[in-house]
Amino acid sequence: IHCIYLLEWVLSQPFWAPPTVRIIHSGHACNVEEERYTERVYTIREGETLELACLVSGHPRPQIRWTKTAGSASDRFQDSSVFNETLRITRIQRLQGGRYYCKAENGLGSPAIKSIRVDVYYLDDPIVTVHQSIGEAKEQFYYERTVFLRCMANSNPPVRYSWRRGQEFLSQGSDKGVEIYEPFFTQGETKILKLKNLRPQDYANYSCIASVRNVCGIANKNVLFKLSNKTASPTIKLLVEDPIVVNPGQTVTLVCVTSGGDPTPTLTWVHSADELPKKSVLNGGTLTLPAISIEEAGVYSCVASNNVGNPAKKSTTIVVRGLKKGRFWITPDPYHNDDNIQIGREVKISCQVEATPPEELLFSWLKNGRSLRSSERMVITHTDPEVQPGTTNLDIIDLKFTDFGTYTCVAVLKNGGIPEISIDVNISSTTVPPELTVPRDKSPLVVQEGDTVELQCLVSGKPKPIILWSRADKEVPMPDGGLQTESYDGALRIVNVSREMTGTYRCATSQYNGFNVKPREALVELTVQYPPAVEPLFTEIRQGLGRAFTLNCRMLRAHPSKVLKYEWKLGTRLLTMGQLDQRDETDYHVRALNREGYGEYTCEVTNEAGAGACRFLVTGRAYAPEFYYDTYSALWQNRPRVYGFKLQWTQQNPLSVDRIVAYRLGIKQTGQSRWWEQEIPMEGAIAKGELITHNLTELIKPEAYLVRLTPITRFGEGDSTDRTIRYSAPVNPHLREFQCSFEDEAVCMFTQDKTDDFDWTRHSAATRDTKYTPNTGPSSDRVGSKQGFYMYIETSRPRLEGEKARLLTPTFNVAPKSPYGTVTSSPTYCFGFYYHMYGKHIGALNAYLRQKAQSGADSSVWTLVGNQGDRWKQAKVNIHPTASFQLVLEGIRGPGIEGDIAIDDVTIEEGECKDPPPNSKCFFWGGGRGGHDLYIIRNQSIMKRQR
Repeated sequence: IHCIYLLEWVLSQPFWAPPTVRIIHSGHACNVEEERYTERVYTIREGETLELACLVSGHPRPQIRWTKTAGSASDRFQDSSVFNETLRITRIQRLQGGRYYCKAENGLGSPAIKSIRVDVYYLDDPIVTVHQSIGEAKEQFYYERTVFLRCMANSNPPVRYSWRRGQEFLSQGSDKGVEIYEPFFTQGETKILKLKNLRPQDYANYSCIASVRNVCGIANKNVLFKLSNKTASPTIKLLVEDPIVVNPGQTVTLVCVTSGGDPTPTLTWVHSADELPKKSVLNGGTLTLPAISIEEAGVYSCVASNNVGNPAKKSTTIVVRGLKKGRFWITPDPYHNDDNIQIGREVKISCQVEATPPEELLFSWLKNGRSLRSSERMVITHTDPEVQPGTTNLDIIDLKFTDFGTYTCVAVLKNGGIPEISIDVNISSTTVPPELTVPRDKSPLVVQEGDTVELQCLVSGKPKPIILWSRADKEVPMPDGGLQTESYDGALRIVNVSREMTGTYRCATSQYNGFNVKPREALVELTVQYPPAVEPLFTEIRQGLGRAFTLNCRMLRAHPSKVLKYEWKLGTRLLTMGQLDQRDETDYHVRALNREGYGEYTCEVTNEAGAGACRFLVTGRAYAPEFYYDTYSALWQNRPRVYGFKLQWTQQNPLSVDRIVAYRLGIKQTGQSRWWEQEIPMEGAIAKGELITHNLTELIKPEAYLVRLTPITRFGEGDSTDRTIRYSAPVNPHLREFQCSFEDEAVCMFTQDKTDDFDWTRHSAATRDTKYTPNTGPSSDRVGSKQGFYMYIETSRPRLEGEKARLLTPTFNVAPKSPYGTVTSSPTYCFGFYYHMYGKHIGALNAYLRQKAQSGADSSVWTLVGNQGDRWKQAKVNIHPTASFQLVLEGIRGPGIEGDIAIDDVTIEEGECKDPPPNSKCFFWGGGRGGHDLYIIRNQSIMKRQR
């Protein structure tokens, strides 16, 4: 009864599974350790390759995404996520350390997330800095002098320091004149060697050794400092003036020399807070700036450092002469209410120029081209405290008719070499203050999105000032991103206008090149029309014949939003039309779909600015199948040169379209162009989540194959899906074992270790040459056939004693112990092989277990040394892997050439190396498409075997 209930439960379960995830590593890990039960810490040396693989299970196949929380605020994991099963970072740097997350999701339940913390280890070269202090005078003839040697090195993990004087290691208490300590505020970042009351023997070579205890193979680093009675902090001299005033285009040379310091200081140049100009040339303490520009002006500093005391620094300022931005403005008589210029009133003309250096700026005034001097009625000033520097004013008192004319302001630098700037200002009866108006047809403006529009303000008056455009809401930026835009003709041109530019714009006069009066302002309204925005823009709808469905198109926004019309079409055929009054959506109903109803449906919603369209593709195409990747022991081999594969899949949304009558299976060998195809017929409807099985046979080892699966309905072919099948030596799904007798040239996917001294050789007794190695090696394979093959190590010259050859089995996955694909405890396997160790110079034969999820040395599981006689013997040993694993067979060359070692008939079987005790079982056959499976219920656990 219990078996029947369990059988009913198994058959009722769809083959869906939420994602599970775990992280394994490869690459160059120094160590992987568990921390706080759930997080793993992966330690790697800087510059090595980080490789993390995210192993997932679940159906449908989960999508994998790698993300990272940065080890520092500046690191953003390359500003992206990695959508791949393997995360690989070559030449990893210290800032790339941190916590990495693998997230897997397939829409079932919550996403599965695992994390691993990557700790990057490094050790920089240590640096020694020296400081000294001199005590107070004692009886006018003796001074106490104390020297501090400070050692620092950047590292992870924290560094340990040790000091050596000459060849003598120094420690606290070993010398009364020496004190070694760590300042409490540095948290182990440094170690200071204090030499108290400096003695003659203290003048010596001091070495600071920085160590991280050889973690990750990081060797110790040291630095040498020679302390003598000449040791002193640096001093420098600048052989240049301060400031240096030059014209643009000149070459400037700055020279800095050391005047003291031991060891010899190093000299560098810096430019304010910026980098040195790209075209600058630095040669020792000499900095050359060819063809200097105004932008390269500023403070240049020479810095000298020798790690003794504080660095020395001296600076000079380079001033590049120049004139720019000449402007003027007219100020009417402030004692009258109007802004007009009239006879008998006062008028002031102001002229402004930016000059470098400002003290060289000279102004002069001309009237009608003739020099003008300051007088009682023509007052010229250059130092008005109420205006900006670089400004000159011409104040005309009691304006007369004879004062009308053109006044010219001329700005020059007193030492010449820079072109002058001249500004003309006309004062006449036609000189009037500005007025602003907006043409009647220019506000409000209504335009279409994407047009080029010109906002116009008409400026009257003489002279015409610069016009400043801004938004009426001063916090809203202009189309170019700034808050103000200058215009010399009063027009604001906007190219490719967008809906966000709708609003009120303000034009206003500026004081520059015009009157210094209260700004004149005007407003322009801009309205940007745009066609309706609708959703969905495109949707694919899959339906079977005879079914009803509804299409919905919704209007999101539009301007104008009134008088919206809609039209529904199938292809070019009009289905219905109407008007959206108070609604913002429209529907189209199909009561019973027929063959003519398949195609593209379009709903166009229009206004004055254009149309927006919803598009729906109605099709009877079946959705793509979803391959099932968690089939246990999907790959098997019955014959030496071929293998088989159990292909399993579910059908995505099988009930949304007509019944699937068959699948077209395509298969081709990778790298080839020819496809082989066959149809797999389906009987009856496929249920959602139903697992379908088809066995692929006669696949050639070790080739990989691309498999394509396409569902077929009465509508036709549906969406295809692909997967690649790769050969790897499996745990046989029928016998739960691996066997290899080395008869195949592919040697069952065994590989040679790339780090050993020499290789194992595949041979048979019929082809092996024994002329040079008598009295050693087998005379046949394990079963006594001289034609049979085995693997052996050839110990003839040039092989040397102690050299090793290692042979690696394929990688095996640990078989799950529960029907859900999870490993509940460490499984046991029996590893067996036959060996032949005959000869007086036999060395050793070792077997090791190598697990992928563990780092460090391989685990020894079997070893044998010396001559074992001229016969094949069998070895068997239990192994208990907890993750994907390999076995390593290592042969070691003995003291002479009569030391050949051979192996044959390697097996790996599930279970202990003995017959298991009897156990109660019950069996039932379960039906899956494409075959039947045998289910074994043992102690309330379910195991599935292929028939």
